[in-house]
Amino acid sequence: MSAPLFSQRLVTAPQLGQLLRTQRKSRKLTQSQIAQRVALSQNRVSYLEKHPEDVSFGQLLSWCAVLGLELHLQLPDPTKSTSVSEW
Repeated sequence: MSAPLFSQRLVTAPQLGQLLRTQRKSRKLTQSQIAQRVALSQNRVSYLEKHPEDVSFGQLLSWCAVLGLELHLQLPDPTKSTSVSEW
């Protein structure tokens, strides 16, 4: 039996920080363990969870790999209104 499909829509940086923190905790990983696997300090991981707008794209891809996440980009649904403030 396969694991249930997980999908999360992110439109703001704070949502990314929350997702990274939640997924780390759900996998019972510490900030230190994440830091070691993505070649950062524990302090930097803590900072980036609170300030995800400062995560580099390379760091994000590495972090996602550690958490078993894939990054998918898609165009917004044109039938739904997306405010510029969400970006």
